[in-house]
Amino acid sequence: MFETPAPMMRHVCLDTFAYALPPRVLTSAALEEQLAPVYARLKLPTGRLAMMSGIESRRLWPAGTRPSQAATLAGREAIRRAGIAPEQLQCLIFTSVSRDMMEPATASFVHQGLGLADDCLIFDISNACLGFLDGMLMLAQMIESGRIEHGLVVSGETAEALLDSTVAALLRDESLSRKSIKPAFASLTIGSGSVALYMRRAAEREGRPLLRHAAWLANTRHNNLCQGGDLPGYQTGGMAGVLMATNSEELLRQGVETAARTWQKFSAEPGWSGADIDRFFCHQVGSAHARFLCEKLAIDPEKNFQTLSRFGNTGSVSAPLTLALGIEEGVFGPGMKAAVLGIGSGINCLMLGLDWRTT
Repeated sequence: MFETPAPMMRHVCLDTFAYALPPRVLTSAALEEQLAPVYARLKLPTGRLAMMSGIESRRLWPAGTRPSQAATLAGREAIRRAGIAPEQLQCLIFTSVSRDMMEPATASFVHQGLGLADDCLIFDISNACLGFLDGMLMLAQMIESGRIEHGLVVSGETAEALLDSTVAALLRDESLSRKSIKPAFASLTIGSGSVALYMRRAAEREGRPLLRHAAWLANTRHNNLCQGGDLPGYQTGGMAGVLMATNSEELLRQGVETAARTWQKFSAEPGWSGADIDRFFCHQVGSAHARFLCEKLAIDPEKNFQTLSRFGNTGSVSAPLTLALGIEEGVFGPGMKAAVLGIGSGINCLMLGLDWRTT
Protein backbone atom coordinates (compact mmCIF):
# COMPACT_ATOMS: atom_id res chain seq x y z
CA MET A 1 0.00 0.00 0.00
CA PHE A 2 1.43 3.36 -1.08
CA GLU A 3 0.70 6.76 0.45
CA THR A 4 1.62 10.27 -0.77
CA PRO A 5 0.98 13.78 0.55
CA ALA A 6 -2.26 15.39 -0.58
CA PRO A 7 -1.67 18.30 -3.01
CA MET A 8 -3.43 21.65 -2.83
CA MET A 9 -4.14 23.59 -6.03
CA ARG A 10 -5.02 27.22 -6.61
CA HIS A 11 -5.39 27.87 -10.34
CA VAL A 12 -7.51 25.07 -11.84
CA CYS A 13 -11.07 25.81 -12.97
CA LEU A 14 -13.69 23.21 -13.93
CA ASP A 15 -15.25 25.35 -16.62
CA THR A 16 -17.77 23.21 -18.50
CA PHE A 17 -19.26 19.72 -18.18
CA ALA A 18 -21.22 17.97 -20.92
CA TYR A 19 -22.56 14.46 -21.32
CA ALA A 20 -24.37 12.24 -23.79
CA LEU A 21 -26.92 9.62 -22.72
CA PRO A 22 -27.52 6.56 -24.93
CA PRO A 23 -31.02 6.38 -26.42
CA ARG A 24 -31.95 2.84 -25.38
CA VAL A 25 -33.24 2.26 -21.84
CA LEU A 26 -32.87 -1.28 -20.48
CA THR A 27 -34.69 -1.83 -17.21
CA SER A 28 -33.59 -4.36 -14.63
CA ALA A 29 -36.96 -6.05 -15.09
CA ALA A 30 -36.34 -6.45 -18.83
CA LEU A 31 -32.87 -7.83 -18.16
CA GLU A 32 -34.36 -10.39 -15.78
CA GLU A 33 -36.82 -11.39 -18.50
CA GLN A 34 -33.86 -12.28 -20.72
CA LEU A 35 -32.53 -14.45 -17.88
CA ALA A 36 -35.93 -16.08 -17.11
CA PRO A 37 -34.68 -19.66 -17.73
CA VAL A 38 -31.79 -19.13 -15.31
CA TYR A 39 -34.07 -17.54 -12.70
CA ALA A 40 -36.54 -20.43 -13.01
CA ARG A 41 -33.83 -23.11 -12.74
CA LEU A 42 -32.22 -21.50 -9.68
CA LYS A 43 -35.56 -20.44 -8.17
CA LEU A 44 -34.48 -16.80 -7.99
CA PRO A 45 -37.25 -14.28 -7.25
CA THR A 46 -38.01 -11.68 -9.92
CA GLY A 47 -37.08 -8.17 -8.89
CA ARG A 48 -33.91 -9.46 -7.26
CA LEU A 49 -31.60 -7.36 -9.48
CA ALA A 50 -33.24 -4.02 -8.68
CA MET A 51 -33.72 -4.93 -5.02
CA MET A 52 -30.08 -5.90 -4.46
CA SER A 53 -28.46 -3.15 -6.56
CA GLY A 54 -30.88 -0.24 -6.36
CA ILE A 55 -30.69 0.01 -10.17
CA GLU A 56 -34.00 0.37 -11.99
CA SER A 57 -32.53 0.98 -15.46
CA ARG A 58 -29.38 1.59 -17.47
CA ARG A 59 -28.73 3.15 -20.89
CA LEU A 60 -27.27 1.44 -23.98
CA TRP A 61 -25.85 2.76 -27.26
CA PRO A 62 -26.97 1.60 -30.72
CA ALA A 63 -25.20 -1.53 -31.91
CA GLY A 64 -21.67 -0.89 -33.12
CA THR A 65 -21.09 2.37 -31.23
CA ARG A 66 -17.42 2.70 -30.33
CA PRO A 67 -16.11 4.29 -27.12
CA SER A 68 -14.45 7.05 -29.16
CA GLN A 69 -17.76 7.90 -30.84
CA ALA A 70 -19.52 8.10 -27.49
CA ALA A 71 -16.76 10.28 -26.03
CA THR A 72 -16.77 12.51 -29.09
CA LEU A 73 -20.46 13.28 -28.58
CA ALA A 74 -19.84 14.57 -25.08
CA GLY A 75 -16.60 16.29 -26.05
CA ARG A 76 -18.20 18.18 -28.91
CA GLU A 77 -20.97 19.43 -26.61
CA ALA A 78 -18.46 20.53 -23.94
CA ILE A 79 -16.52 22.51 -26.53
CA ARG A 80 -19.73 24.12 -27.80
CA ARG A 81 -20.90 25.06 -24.31
CA ALA A 82 -17.48 26.42 -23.36
CA GLY A 83 -17.41 28.62 -26.46
CA ILE A 84 -13.86 27.63 -27.38
CA ALA A 85 -12.66 26.78 -30.88
CA PRO A 86 -11.64 23.09 -31.13
CA GLU A 87 -8.26 23.98 -32.63
CA GLN A 88 -7.41 26.01 -29.51
CA LEU A 89 -7.48 23.02 -27.14
CA GLN A 90 -4.02 22.15 -25.85
CA CYS A 91 -4.66 18.71 -24.35
CA LEU A 92 -7.10 15.80 -24.74
CA ILE A 93 -7.20 12.88 -22.30
CA PHE A 94 -9.38 9.82 -22.98
CA THR A 95 -10.15 7.91 -19.77
CA SER A 96 -12.64 5.06 -20.29
CA VAL A 97 -12.52 1.44 -19.23
CA SER A 98 -13.87 0.77 -22.74
CA ARG A 99 -11.58 1.47 -25.66
CA ASP A 100 -11.81 1.08 -29.42
CA MET A 101 -8.85 -1.29 -29.74
CA MET A 102 -5.50 -2.13 -28.19
CA GLU A 103 -3.63 0.24 -30.53
CA PRO A 104 -3.71 3.12 -31.35
CA ALA A 105 -4.84 5.11 -28.33
CA THR A 106 -8.58 5.77 -28.42
CA ALA A 107 -7.74 9.45 -27.87
CA SER A 108 -6.50 9.52 -31.47
CA PHE A 109 -10.00 8.76 -32.78
CA VAL A 110 -11.58 11.35 -30.48
CA HIS A 111 -8.95 13.89 -31.54
CA GLN A 112 -9.86 13.35 -35.18
CA GLY A 113 -13.60 13.36 -34.46
CA LEU A 114 -13.39 16.70 -32.65
CA GLY A 115 -11.14 18.34 -35.23
CA LEU A 116 -8.42 19.29 -32.77
CA ALA A 117 -5.09 20.82 -33.74
CA ASP A 118 -1.97 18.78 -34.51
CA ASP A 119 -0.11 20.28 -31.54
CA CYS A 120 -2.79 19.20 -29.04
CA LEU A 121 -1.25 16.75 -26.56
CA ILE A 122 -3.34 13.54 -26.56
CA PHE A 123 -3.20 10.27 -24.66
CA ASP A 124 -5.27 7.62 -22.86
CA ILE A 125 -5.42 7.04 -19.11
CA SER A 126 -6.77 3.69 -17.97
CA ASN A 127 -7.53 2.97 -14.31
CA ALA A 128 -10.84 1.11 -14.20
CA CYS A 129 -13.62 3.35 -12.82
CA LEU A 130 -11.13 6.00 -11.63
CA GLY A 131 -9.91 6.91 -15.12
CA PHE A 132 -11.82 10.19 -15.49
CA LEU A 133 -10.83 11.45 -12.03
CA ASP A 134 -7.21 10.54 -12.78
CA GLY A 135 -7.52 12.47 -16.03
CA MET A 136 -8.83 15.50 -14.16
CA LEU A 137 -5.90 15.34 -11.74
CA MET A 138 -3.34 14.91 -14.52
CA LEU A 139 -4.73 17.82 -16.53
CA ALA A 140 -4.98 19.93 -13.36
CA GLN A 141 -1.30 19.41 -12.59
CA MET A 142 -0.34 20.57 -16.09
CA ILE A 143 -2.52 23.66 -15.73
CA GLU A 144 -1.31 24.39 -12.20
CA SER A 145 2.33 24.20 -13.30
CA GLY A 146 1.68 26.63 -16.16
CA ARG A 147 2.58 24.05 -18.79
CA ILE A 148 -0.78 24.49 -20.54
CA GLU A 149 -3.75 26.83 -20.14
CA HIS A 150 -6.63 24.46 -20.84
CA GLY A 151 -7.69 21.01 -22.00
CA LEU A 152 -10.44 18.41 -22.24
CA VAL A 153 -11.05 15.14 -20.37
CA VAL A 154 -13.46 12.69 -22.02
CA SER A 155 -14.88 9.24 -21.37
CA GLY A 156 -17.19 6.99 -23.36
CA GLU A 157 -18.27 3.71 -21.81
CA THR A 158 -19.92 0.97 -23.91
CA ALA A 159 -21.51 -1.76 -21.80
CA GLU A 160 -23.31 -3.57 -24.61
CA ALA A 161 -20.74 -6.33 -25.26
CA LEU A 162 -20.33 -7.11 -21.56
CA LEU A 163 -24.07 -7.32 -20.94
CA ASP A 164 -24.71 -9.44 -24.05
CA SER A 165 -21.83 -11.81 -23.30
CA THR A 166 -22.86 -12.16 -19.67
CA VAL A 167 -26.48 -12.95 -20.51
CA ALA A 168 -25.45 -15.44 -23.20
CA ALA A 169 -22.93 -17.11 -20.89
CA LEU A 170 -25.41 -17.46 -18.05
CA LEU A 171 -28.08 -18.93 -20.34
CA ARG A 172 -25.55 -21.41 -21.72
CA ASP A 173 -24.12 -22.67 -18.43
CA GLU A 174 -26.47 -25.29 -17.02
CA SER A 175 -24.10 -26.01 -14.12
CA LEU A 176 -24.79 -22.64 -12.49
CA SER A 177 -25.81 -22.55 -8.86
CA ARG A 178 -26.91 -19.69 -6.64
CA LYS A 179 -23.32 -19.50 -5.42
CA SER A 180 -21.51 -19.74 -8.77
CA ILE A 181 -23.71 -17.07 -10.41
CA LYS A 182 -22.55 -14.43 -7.91
CA PRO A 183 -19.32 -13.40 -9.74
CA ALA A 184 -21.41 -12.43 -12.78
CA PHE A 185 -23.95 -10.35 -10.86
CA ALA A 186 -21.93 -7.11 -10.97
CA SER A 187 -21.82 -7.30 -14.78
CA LEU A 188 -25.61 -6.97 -14.86
CA THR A 189 -25.40 -3.56 -13.12
CA ILE A 190 -23.29 -1.96 -15.87
CA GLY A 191 -24.58 0.81 -18.15
CA SER A 192 -23.29 3.00 -20.98
CA GLY A 193 -22.75 6.75 -21.22
CA SER A 194 -20.26 9.50 -21.98
CA VAL A 195 -19.05 12.65 -20.27
CA ALA A 196 -16.57 15.45 -20.95
CA LEU A 197 -15.03 18.28 -18.94
CA TYR A 198 -13.31 21.41 -20.24
CA MET A 199 -10.76 22.61 -17.67
CA ARG A 200 -8.77 25.84 -17.81
CA ARG A 201 -6.56 28.13 -15.76
CA ALA A 202 -8.70 30.06 -13.29
CA ALA A 203 -9.28 33.79 -13.63
CA GLU A 204 -8.27 36.15 -10.84
CA ARG A 205 -11.88 36.42 -9.66
CA GLU A 206 -13.37 33.11 -10.74
CA GLY A 207 -17.07 32.37 -11.09
CA ARG A 208 -16.77 28.64 -11.78
CA PRO A 209 -15.77 25.80 -9.39
CA LEU A 210 -12.08 25.28 -8.62
CA LEU A 211 -10.30 21.97 -8.17
CA ARG A 212 -8.45 22.60 -4.93
CA HIS A 213 -7.64 19.34 -3.15
CA ALA A 214 -6.89 15.67 -3.84
CA ALA A 215 -5.94 12.54 -1.91
CA TRP A 216 -5.41 8.95 -3.04
CA LEU A 217 -4.39 5.44 -2.03
CA ALA A 218 -3.56 2.20 -3.85
CA ASN A 219 -4.47 -1.09 -2.17
CA THR A 220 -3.33 -3.50 -4.88
CA ARG A 221 -3.24 -6.56 -2.66
CA HIS A 222 -6.85 -6.94 -3.77
CA ASN A 223 -6.39 -6.64 -7.54
CA ASN A 224 -8.01 -10.08 -7.97
CA LEU A 225 -11.47 -9.09 -6.72
CA CYS A 226 -12.74 -7.71 -10.03
CA GLN A 227 -11.19 -8.79 -13.32
CA GLY A 228 -12.61 -8.55 -16.81
CA GLY A 229 -11.87 -8.61 -20.53
CA ASP A 230 -11.88 -11.14 -23.34
CA LEU A 231 -11.76 -14.11 -20.99
CA PRO A 232 -11.91 -17.48 -22.78
CA GLY A 233 -13.81 -20.07 -20.82
CA TYR A 234 -14.44 -18.06 -17.63
CA GLN A 235 -16.91 -20.27 -15.70
CA THR A 236 -19.44 -20.63 -18.46
CA GLY A 237 -18.91 -23.91 -20.23
CA GLY A 238 -16.09 -22.79 -22.50
CA MET A 239 -17.85 -19.79 -24.02
CA ALA A 240 -15.55 -16.87 -24.83
CA GLY A 241 -16.45 -13.18 -24.83
CA VAL A 242 -16.15 -9.91 -22.94
CA LEU A 243 -16.79 -11.07 -19.39
CA MET A 244 -16.11 -9.94 -15.85
CA ALA A 245 -15.77 -11.89 -12.61
CA THR A 246 -16.39 -9.92 -9.42
CA ASN A 247 -16.29 -10.94 -5.77
CA SER A 248 -18.86 -8.30 -4.94
CA GLU A 249 -18.99 -8.78 -1.17
CA GLU A 250 -15.23 -8.66 -0.65
CA LEU A 251 -14.77 -5.88 -3.19
CA LEU A 252 -17.35 -3.83 -1.30
CA ARG A 253 -15.63 -4.42 2.01
CA GLN A 254 -12.07 -3.79 0.84
CA GLY A 255 -13.07 -0.87 -1.37
CA VAL A 256 -14.82 0.96 1.44
CA GLU A 257 -11.94 0.18 3.83
CA THR A 258 -9.54 1.76 1.32
CA ALA A 259 -11.89 4.72 0.94
CA ALA A 260 -11.94 5.19 4.72
CA ARG A 261 -8.14 5.42 4.82
CA THR A 262 -8.15 7.81 1.87
CA TRP A 263 -10.82 9.91 3.58
CA GLN A 264 -8.61 10.23 6.64
CA LYS A 265 -5.95 11.86 4.46
CA PHE A 266 -8.46 13.99 2.56
CA SER A 267 -10.43 15.27 5.53
CA ALA A 268 -7.30 15.98 7.61
CA GLU A 269 -6.67 19.03 5.41
CA PRO A 270 -8.19 22.13 7.06
CA GLY A 271 -11.48 23.09 5.43
CA TRP A 272 -12.18 19.62 4.00
CA SER A 273 -13.89 17.71 6.80
CA GLY A 274 -17.32 16.17 6.34
CA ALA A 275 -18.90 19.19 8.05
CA ASP A 276 -17.14 21.58 5.62
CA ILE A 277 -18.46 19.84 2.51
CA ASP A 278 -21.93 20.64 1.16
CA ARG A 279 -22.26 17.85 -1.42
CA PHE A 280 -20.70 14.47 -2.15
CA PHE A 281 -20.56 12.86 -5.60
CA CYS A 282 -19.50 9.22 -5.45
CA HIS A 283 -18.85 6.46 -7.94
CA GLN A 284 -22.25 4.78 -8.39
CA VAL A 285 -21.91 1.03 -7.74
CA GLY A 286 -24.94 -0.10 -5.76
CA SER A 287 -27.29 1.07 -3.03
CA ALA A 288 -25.57 -1.12 -0.41
CA HIS A 289 -22.21 0.40 -1.37
CA ALA A 290 -23.56 3.94 -0.90
CA ARG A 291 -24.98 3.15 2.54
CA PHE A 292 -21.83 1.39 3.72
CA LEU A 293 -19.60 4.19 2.40
CA CYS A 294 -21.55 6.92 4.19
CA GLU A 295 -21.57 4.90 7.43
CA LYS A 296 -17.85 4.11 7.29
CA LEU A 297 -16.80 7.68 6.46
CA ALA A 298 -19.36 9.16 8.87
CA ILE A 299 -20.74 11.51 6.22
CA ASP A 300 -24.33 12.68 5.98
CA PRO A 301 -26.13 10.50 3.37
CA GLU A 302 -28.42 13.45 2.63
CA LYS A 303 -25.40 15.23 1.13
CA ASN A 304 -24.68 12.36 -1.25
CA PHE A 305 -26.25 13.03 -4.66
CA GLN A 306 -27.02 9.80 -6.54
CA THR A 307 -27.90 8.81 -10.11
CA LEU A 308 -27.54 5.05 -9.65
CA SER A 309 -31.18 4.06 -10.08
CA ARG A 310 -31.36 5.76 -13.50
CA PHE A 311 -28.04 4.80 -15.09
CA GLY A 312 -26.49 1.92 -13.16
CA ASN A 313 -22.72 1.62 -12.89
CA THR A 314 -21.30 3.52 -15.88
CA GLY A 315 -17.65 2.89 -15.03
CA SER A 316 -15.39 5.91 -15.40
CA VAL A 317 -18.39 8.00 -16.50
CA SER A 318 -20.22 7.43 -13.22
CA ALA A 319 -18.80 10.01 -10.80
CA PRO A 320 -18.31 12.86 -13.33
CA LEU A 321 -21.76 12.28 -14.85
CA THR A 322 -23.28 12.44 -11.37
CA LEU A 323 -21.37 15.68 -10.72
CA ALA A 324 -22.45 17.14 -14.08
CA LEU A 325 -26.10 16.33 -13.35
CA GLY A 326 -25.73 17.72 -9.83
CA ILE A 327 -24.57 21.04 -11.27
CA GLU A 328 -27.30 20.98 -13.93
CA GLU A 329 -30.01 20.26 -11.35
CA GLY A 330 -28.76 22.92 -8.93
CA VAL A 331 -27.59 20.47 -6.27
CA PHE A 332 -24.06 21.94 -6.40
CA GLY A 333 -23.64 25.63 -7.13
CA PRO A 334 -21.96 28.91 -6.18
CA GLY A 335 -21.05 29.29 -2.52
CA MET A 336 -20.64 25.54 -1.99
CA LYS A 337 -17.88 22.98 -1.58
CA ALA A 338 -18.05 19.40 -2.90
CA ALA A 339 -16.04 16.19 -2.74
CA VAL A 340 -15.89 13.60 -5.52
CA LEU A 341 -15.17 10.16 -4.07
CA GLY A 342 -13.90 7.53 -6.49
CA ILE A 343 -13.15 3.86 -5.88
CA GLY A 344 -11.94 1.56 -8.64
CA SER A 345 -11.04 -2.11 -8.88
CA GLY A 346 -7.40 -2.69 -8.32
CA ILE A 347 -8.13 -1.44 -5.57
CA ASN A 348 -7.52 2.30 -6.07
CA CYS A 349 -9.17 5.30 -4.46
CA LEU A 350 -9.04 8.99 -5.45
CA MET A 351 -10.89 11.88 -3.83
CA LEU A 352 -11.13 15.40 -5.26
CA GLY A 353 -12.17 18.59 -3.46
CA LEU A 354 -14.09 21.27 -5.38
CA ASP A 355 -14.60 24.84 -4.16
CA TRP A 356 -17.28 27.05 -5.75
CA ARG A 357 -17.15 29.84 -3.25
CA THR A 358 -16.80 33.27 -4.84
CA THR A 359 -13.25 34.64 -4.74
